[in-house]
Amino acid sequence: MKFLKLLLIIIILAAGFNSCKEDDISYAFEGISAPTEVNAVFDIASDDTGLVSVTPSGASTSSFEIFFGDVDNEEPTIISPGSTAEHVYGEGTFTARVVAIGATGLTSEFSQLLTISFRAPENLMITLDQDTVNPAIVNVSASADFATLFDVYFGDVENEEPSIIMPNETIEHIYETPGEYTVRVVARGAGVATTEATQVVTISEANDPVTLPVDFESFTINYGFTSFGDASSQVIDNPNQTGLNVSARVGQTIKPSGAQVFAGSFLQLENPIDFSVNKLFKVKVFSPKSGITVKLKVENISDGNIAHEVDVINNVANDWEELEFDFSTIDTNNEYQKVVIFFDFDIAGDDSEYLFDDIELTSSVMASIEGVWKLAPEAGALGVGPAPGDTSWFACDDVCVADRACYYDDLYVFDTDGSFSNVLSGETWIEGWQGGSDACGIPVAPYDGNTNATYNYDQVAGTLTINGEGAYIGLPKANNQGELPNVAVPNSITYDVSFIDDNTISVIVESGSGVFWQYRLVRETYATPIEGVWKLAPEAGALGVGPTPGDTSWFACDDACVLERACYYNDLYVFSANGTFSNVLNGESWIEGWQGGSDACGTPVTPHDGSNAATYTYDETAGTLTINGDGAYVGLAKANNQGELPNVAVPSSITYSLTFVDTNTISVFVEAGSGVFWQYRLIRL
Repeated sequence: MKFLKLLLIIIILAAGFNSCKEDDISYAFEGISAPTEVNAVFDIASDDTGLVSVTPSGASTSSFEIFFGDVDNEEPTIISPGSTAEHVYGEGTFTARVVAIGATGLTSEFSQLLTISFRAPENLMITLDQDTVNPAIVNVSASADFATLFDVYFGDVENEEPSIIMPNETIEHIYETPGEYTVRVVARGAGVATTEATQVVTISEANDPVTLPVDFESFTINYGFTSFGDASSQVIDNPNQTGLNVSARVGQTIKPSGAQVFAGSFLQLENPIDFSVNKLFKVKVFSPKSGITVKLKVENISDGNIAHEVDVINNVANDWEELEFDFSTIDTNNEYQKVVIFFDFDIAGDDSEYLFDDIELTSSVMASIEGVWKLAPEAGALGVGPAPGDTSWFACDDVCVADRACYYDDLYVFDTDGSFSNVLSGETWIEGWQGGSDACGIPVAPYDGNTNATYNYDQVAGTLTINGEGAYIGLPKANNQGELPNVAVPNSITYDVSFIDDNTISVIVESGSGVFWQYRLVRETYATPIEGVWKLAPEAGALGVGPTPGDTSWFACDDACVLERACYYNDLYVFSANGTFSNVLNGESWIEGWQGGSDACGTPVTPHDGSNAATYTYDETAGTLTINGDGAYVGLAKANNQGELPNVAVPSSITYSLTFVDTNTISVFVEAGSGVFWQYRLIRL
């Protein structure tokens, strides 16, 4: 019994051992594939012997079997990698086969048609194709009757060894320098006699001018760097095709040991840089060290004193990163045609090599929707069609823009606090469904700008949602459900938004399946200092009263006050280019006791509700601002030149003293009775 148990254990162990061996063998060959890249170089002795040599090659190969293809039931010639087999052919056409054998016995095969003739080759034809992208690259192929193969001489080196190609095989060659070269092709067979032909190829200088963006990929652009301070720059093949930059070619700057602290290089552009729209330069850089100063400078073509430069500190060593250079403060009245780059500025050279690529002028990465926008007053800025970008159903042309001038000056205000306003200045385009006659008219509720609205901008998704009944962009009728009056008035509308540049956006809404209303909006610009949309600065001290200008010791709204009166601090004061003035209260403001309120946020009370037409006059020399219109005001509704409401009559105009703190900040005060100075600090959106 013990013997039987012992025998059973031995059998089990043996079976397990054999299983492990089989598994080990299986795992050892897992992932092994047949040889790849199998090829062969053929040569023929041009001595009437018919001797052909074959040198095969291939990856993952243990041996080669050569079948010369000139006998039946041929036994292969077996050779090792790196070896050459020879065979004497008679005249004729044969298919030679090379079988590559891998370590596991898997095979791959390559075949070549061979023409063996002892006659001199005839009808030699050379095909020479110059690359259209890189003219320095030339592809050569050849054909001839009675030719086994061809020797190709490219003519750019002395004592050149020929490159061998087979009939209809193509070989590529890259010329290092411009010039005129003679390509010579010699057709050879088994006989002593050969035939040759030549063809001239011209490699031209790169003469095309440099323009933005600069990516160094063109072989026809002359990227002729001018270097100074002992730096040297050139275009090279990208030695670090990783991460952010896998492009083929890049710029290289070497700052050798002892190079000047200001060492750098510049490219001269074909034309002056257009900074009218885009003012942000982006450059990809690869530096051996982080924390260095990379300076980007633009200069006038003839006067180096006319220049603007921006410094950026890099954060990454030994990898690509994209640096951004903000040129928003550049003087656009000047012309700049040179782009200058400095690495490790203000530090002497230490033999470091820097790479750079993709120099482009663009809009800011985080272009902000905040601000004041309007429909671009130009043909094509308003339209509708069956797809984004297609306004074939209707596009407002120049005549249409002129007819709808009252609509093209409507403003869309995106405040920093997330509030949104339609500013219509008492008139807009009123369509038939609103009770109008497709003409300019008084805005109709709820599309009259009196809605307390907000917005949400998702830059990643490219969407802009306007929240609030009656708030809209473009046309009030177009929303996500369809077009009014065929659908209910929505509480929110989501638009697709894309930035064309920092100051231009494309806005699209699909109002029903396949109906795309499209608008091109531009940021509002101002011809006079006071024009624009202003609001009380949401900060302590921006609202106050005291016995003299600059003194708000009697009352100054502090941080807690600002927070409590948030509904008041987003009131807007709109000074339009046509001289009209608007109080835009968005349905809510701070309502004091004399107005019937409880010193809290509430519904605006007439006549201080923004409903009356008003104008303004700004006297820059005198430093005065006069608001004309019952109920129109800046700051607090109660403070006017006669005193404070309700102790005086509602005035038909109020004159304020005004000074500019900076371009977008003004100090405004009014003496509301003798020695009572209400004071406001306003900022422009």
